[in-house]
Amino acid sequence: MRAGFAAMLVVLTCLGARPVLAAEVKVVTVGAFHPIVAALAADFERGSGDTLVEVHDTAGALLRRIENGERFDLVILTLSAIIDLTAHGKLSAGQTARLARVGIGVAVKEGAPMPSIGDVEAFKQALLAAPSVAYIDPAAGGSSGIYLDQLFGRLGIAGALKDKAVLVQGGLVGDRVVAGDAAIGLQQISELLAVKGLHLVGPLPEAIQNYTLYAGGVSSETAHAEAAERLLDFLQSDAAIAVLKAKGMAPPRD
Repeated sequence: MRAGFAAMLVVLTCLGARPVLAAEVKVVTVGAFHPIVAALAADFERGSGDTLVEVHDTAGALLRRIENGERFDLVILTLSAIIDLTAHGKLSAGQTARLARVGIGVAVKEGAPMPSIGDVEAFKQALLAAPSVAYIDPAAGGSSGIYLDQLFGRLGIAGALKDKAVLVQGGLVGDRVVAGDAAIGLQQISELLAVKGLHLVGPLPEAIQNYTLYAGGVSSETAHAEAAERLLDFLQSDAAIAVLKAKGMAPPRD
């Protein structure tokens, strides 16, 4: 699939042609994958002739929007959500693909002291010493926030963090850190790297790291199935993999 799309890009570029069935493709994606789509949009549009319209939100919010009838052509969500939507007939079987995986990272404002997070105990002490810690509100449905909320309970620090937690309803946690609302931010690495003025300290220690697998699927009700599949293919291309790595993600099988 990757080779086929790459060949199409070469032909279209050389001929200056546009595909006969160019379409406006609406893709709805989780926030962690938004920087990837944004970085690739122009190349996809130039190579395919299609127009890309992107909407991003937390995984939980997107699922609710889809359940409430929001129309889309391609969706990018956690792998488990894609499997569930396919089972319920929202996505076309055989038109889904794993796209990427990403872990959770720790960040501070540029110029701020760098906490030690080299092992689990150091990570715990860094959070306990911080005056404020920002992460996605688990109630908002973001996968990183849900996992961190459970992790803090397992580590025995949930109570100590309760009064100094800065719960972000959606979007980029790093914005709150740069604004001075929190000393430390925790979110998926791709979203932390998207914030100017933020310094990535590093990933969570491997013993407590949580990798989220992302996948894409074509709507079973789309009128632009061919265009949606073109985009899904492009998101698996070598060009897309290079962007994934630059933005803090990895191919799903690395």
